Amino acid sequence: MIHTIIKSKPTRLFLILGGFFIANALIAEIIGVKIFSLEKTLGFSPLNIHILGNDLSFNLTAGVLLWPVVFIMTDIINEYYGPKGVRFLSMLTAGLIAFAFIIFYGAMKLTPADFFITSKQGSGVPDMEKAYNSVLGQGGFIIIGSLTAFILGQLIDVFVFHKIKKMTGEKNIWLRATGSTLISQFIDSFVVLFIAFYVGTRVNSTGTDFVWPFDLFIAVGVVNYIYKFGIAILMTPVIYIIHGIIEKYLGHEKAGEMKRAAMGER
Repeated sequence: MIHTIIKSKPTRLFLILGGFFIANALIAEIIGVKIFSLEKTLGFSPLNIHILGNDLSFNLTAGVLLWPVVFIMTDIINEYYGPKGVRFLSMLTAGLIAFAFIIFYGAMKLTPADFFITSKQGSGVPDMEKAYNSVLGQGGFIIIGSLTAFILGQLIDVFVFHKIKKMTGEKNIWLRATGSTLISQFIDSFVVLFIAFYVGTRVNSTGTDFVWPFDLFIAVGVVNYIYKFGIAILMTPVIYIIHGIIEKYLGHEKAGEMKRAAMGER
């Protein structure tokens, strides 16, 4: 029975795409605690863009390395498996991310061995327990904001993708894939910042902590979206490459059948 399931090319393709989709989303959540300078990484000085009274540079979470890939995978899965396939994987991924954070929380509560705390002092880490908890212990509002933005972004991506495809047919793959990504990423950029930082800093404020003002929330969202917009455009050729590989793997007849079935879903 298992051999028969794995032997099916559409099923095997769904498992491959789904596994890659889930792995990228989960890894993006974990590495997202690091904030990096895009300009310095590329070897030049911060741009200091002036937006709404704030001088901002491209200081981004490391998760942006993988989220564009997740949204491209969304469009590929949408093309061949339809909204039901994307919704299934999106909800499964959100559930697995939530499960991972529950496990992280449990691991953080374990009493560390004495030698573990000082095990990396020679590498410049005085307390491994604090370092471990700092990396894995994202705040509650950051987790809620990220999951909400992810689910909402996926649903919007699916909706826009199919609206564009109904208008254009099989032509203009770039328009439905890149267009749906640009719209969903716009929503994603602002929703996660609004919940995680604009709301989160207000709820958790002790009176002396920094609270994000509205203009900073908008300004940072704009900078994040500029980056995502640029990456979405640059990744457009990748969509055509992946489509070509899948068409060759499935065969044009089977691929066409799957795409027609995907468009017929509600």
